[in-house]
Amino acid sequence: MQRRKVTAALAALAALLAVPPSMAAWGDTPRTPKPETAARPWQRQASGTENQLRGLSVVSPTVAWASGAKGTVLRTVDGRTWKRFTVPGAEALDLRDIHAFDADTAVALSIGPGDASRIYRTADGGASWALQVTNPDANGFWDCLAFWDRDNGIVFGDPVDGAYQILTTGDGGATWQAAVDPDGLKALPNEAAFAASGTCLSVAGTDDAWFATGGGARARVFHSADRGRTWQASDTPIPAGAGAKGVFSVGFRDSQVGLAVGGDYSDRHLATLNGARSEDGGATWAPQQVLPVGYMSVVVPVTGAPDSFVAAGLAGSGYSLDAGRTWKVLDRTPVNTVGFASPTAGWAVGPKGLILKYAGPQLGK
Repeated sequence: MQRRKVTAALAALAALLAVPPSMAAWGDTPRTPKPETAARPWQRQASGTENQLRGLSVVSPTVAWASGAKGTVLRTVDGRTWKRFTVPGAEALDLRDIHAFDADTAVALSIGPGDASRIYRTADGGASWALQVTNPDANGFWDCLAFWDRDNGIVFGDPVDGAYQILTTGDGGATWQAAVDPDGLKALPNEAAFAASGTCLSVAGTDDAWFATGGGARARVFHSADRGRTWQASDTPIPAGAGAKGVFSVGFRDSQVGLAVGGDYSDRHLATLNGARSEDGGATWAPQQVLPVGYMSVVVPVTGAPDSFVAAGLAGSGYSLDAGRTWKVLDRTPVNTVGFASPTAGWAVGPKGLILKYAGPQLGK
């Protein structure tokens, strides 16, 4: 299936990406510090792994979780040092998404066909993990998960029999129920999602959810205003029409204002439209060039700064302080995803175990 080829190509491309030479020394203390060192917006932190990292959940300025290939999970509780865990039973799986509730409790999502798509949970800081649910459909492929609160969450997966998979929970993930909306969740030919950053699905408030797609004739965003029971799809101006093109991430600050980003992951510096902006909850989208130009795999609102967003991908990272209307470049370092606890506290993760802590300008008033 094309979806499997897309995921394989993503992994192959990521494997070819080495951390830029300039990054290797970021954690060092040079004898003669260069003047520009203090101005670098991201500071590298030791992760203890070279596995690809794509999942990130930032709980507070000191607590964050990350996840990635080979069942890898990492956690910091002091904002500086990271402890690595390998989820038992997931050693061969790719944990593309993670959602943490606090320093002790988190759920991690693995991707893959059929029963390779799973959700694991820890309640003791990663010391032990319980398998909560496995995709029961051999043709299924889960991409992302999100939670409105500790009890209510949602999982999104690629089309099965022509319709996207949506499952919701009201008990913290102990049990999951499938949404039945074949018309609202109907997929285009060759359309699917990109499990590139854990943000192809996002939520806001208490009831709203959105997911993003690509690969088909049009790049779309689907919206639900009732916790995933019913859905409405809208076209975006972001180019699609090929397996590597489309919307990779969607993020809303509230029920109305949000951004979608993407591009072409096979050409991270391709100078084409890589963003879109909505002011009506995703019903309509206007083109919005996000900086830096190129492939973006994530866009997130900044906690504590209603008008601030950060976008990032293999082209680098950028920020907006006016709800996505204008953008400035932060850095050119390739990353997979970002997350923020405040306008001054956040992280990014990426290829070869890369973890970066935000040290740039305050992202909001």
